[in-house]
Amino acid sequence: MSELTANQKDKLMSDLRVVVADAEELLKLTAGDVSDSTAGLRERLQERLLDAKHSLLTLQANATEKAKAAGHAADDYVHDHPWQSVAVGAAMGVVVGLLIGRR
Repeated sequence: MSELTANQKDKLMSDLRVVVADAEELLKLTAGDVSDSTAGLRERLQERLLDAKHSLLTLQANATEKAKAAGHAADDYVHDHPWQSVAVGAAMGVVVGLLIGRR
Protein backbone atom coordinates (compact mmCIF):
# COMPACT_ATOMS: atom_id res chain seq x y z
CA MET A 1 0.00 0.00 0.00
CA SER A 2 1.45 3.36 -0.95
CA GLU A 3 2.02 6.01 1.66
CA LEU A 4 -0.39 8.90 1.99
CA THR A 5 0.78 12.30 0.87
CA ALA A 6 0.73 15.22 3.30
CA ASN A 7 -2.39 16.65 1.63
CA GLN A 8 -4.19 13.33 1.88
CA LYS A 9 -3.27 13.02 5.57
CA ASP A 10 -4.48 16.57 6.24
CA LYS A 11 -7.76 15.87 4.45
CA LEU A 12 -8.20 12.59 6.33
CA MET A 13 -7.62 14.29 9.68
CA SER A 14 -10.03 17.08 8.74
CA ASP A 15 -12.69 14.57 7.67
CA LEU A 16 -12.26 12.59 10.88
CA ARG A 17 -12.65 15.75 12.95
CA VAL A 18 -15.91 16.50 11.13
CA VAL A 19 -17.17 12.95 11.77
CA VAL A 20 -16.30 13.22 15.46
CA ALA A 21 -18.07 16.59 15.73
CA ASP A 22 -21.16 15.19 13.96
CA ALA A 23 -21.21 12.15 16.22
CA GLU A 24 -20.98 14.33 19.32
CA GLU A 25 -23.88 16.43 18.05
CA LEU A 26 -25.91 13.27 17.39
CA LEU A 27 -25.26 12.10 20.94
CA LYS A 28 -26.48 15.43 22.30
CA LEU A 29 -29.61 15.35 20.16
CA THR A 30 -30.55 11.82 21.25
CA ALA A 31 -29.87 12.40 24.95
CA GLY A 32 -33.61 12.65 25.68
CA ASP A 33 -34.48 9.32 24.03
CA VAL A 34 -34.49 6.62 26.72
CA SER A 35 -35.40 3.50 24.73
CA ASP A 36 -33.20 0.43 25.18
CA SER A 37 -32.04 0.29 21.56
CA THR A 38 -31.12 3.96 21.55
CA ALA A 39 -29.27 3.65 24.86
CA GLY A 40 -27.20 0.73 23.54
CA LEU A 41 -26.45 2.57 20.33
CA ARG A 42 -25.43 5.69 22.26
CA GLU A 43 -23.04 3.68 24.45
CA ARG A 44 -21.39 2.02 21.45
CA LEU A 45 -21.16 5.35 19.66
CA GLN A 46 -19.57 6.99 22.69
CA GLU A 47 -16.98 4.20 22.93
CA ARG A 48 -16.12 4.43 19.24
CA LEU A 49 -16.02 8.20 19.45
CA LEU A 50 -13.50 8.03 22.29
CA ASP A 51 -11.43 5.54 20.28
CA ALA A 52 -11.52 7.84 17.23
CA LYS A 53 -10.45 10.83 19.31
CA HIS A 54 -7.59 8.83 20.78
CA SER A 55 -6.51 7.70 17.31
CA LEU A 56 -6.62 11.28 16.02
CA LEU A 57 -4.49 12.50 18.90
CA THR A 58 -1.98 9.69 18.35
CA LEU A 59 -1.81 10.39 14.61
CA GLN A 60 -1.36 14.09 15.25
CA ALA A 61 1.39 13.47 17.82
CA ASN A 62 3.22 11.14 15.43
CA ALA A 63 2.99 13.64 12.59
CA THR A 64 4.28 16.40 14.84
CA GLU A 65 7.22 14.27 15.97
CA LYS A 66 8.13 13.41 12.38
CA ALA A 67 7.93 17.04 11.31
CA LYS A 68 10.14 18.10 14.21
CA ALA A 69 12.65 15.35 13.40
CA ALA A 70 12.77 16.45 9.76
CA GLY A 71 13.28 20.05 10.82
CA HIS A 72 16.10 19.09 13.17
CA ALA A 73 17.75 16.98 10.45
CA ALA A 74 17.59 19.90 7.99
CA ASP A 75 18.95 22.26 10.64
CA ASP A 76 21.81 19.89 11.44
CA TYR A 77 22.66 19.51 7.75
CA VAL A 78 22.72 23.27 7.23
CA HIS A 79 25.00 23.71 10.25
CA ASP A 80 27.30 20.90 9.09
CA HIS A 81 27.41 22.02 5.42
CA PRO A 82 26.79 25.78 5.31
CA TRP A 83 28.35 26.48 1.90
CA GLN A 84 26.54 23.64 0.19
CA SER A 85 23.27 24.93 1.67
CA VAL A 86 23.99 28.44 0.38
CA ALA A 87 24.80 27.05 -3.07
CA VAL A 88 21.59 25.01 -3.20
CA GLY A 89 19.56 28.04 -2.09
CA ALA A 90 21.21 30.25 -4.69
CA ALA A 91 20.64 27.68 -7.44
CA MET A 92 16.98 27.39 -6.51
CA GLY A 93 16.70 31.18 -6.55
CA VAL A 94 18.19 31.33 -10.03
CA VAL A 95 15.83 28.63 -11.33
CA VAL A 96 12.78 30.36 -9.83
CA GLY A 97 13.98 33.70 -11.20
CA LEU A 98 14.35 32.23 -14.68
CA LEU A 99 10.90 30.66 -14.55
CA ILE A 100 9.31 33.91 -13.42
CA GLY A 101 11.27 35.89 -16.02
CA ARG A 102 9.92 33.75 -18.88
CA ARG A 103 6.37 34.89 -18.28
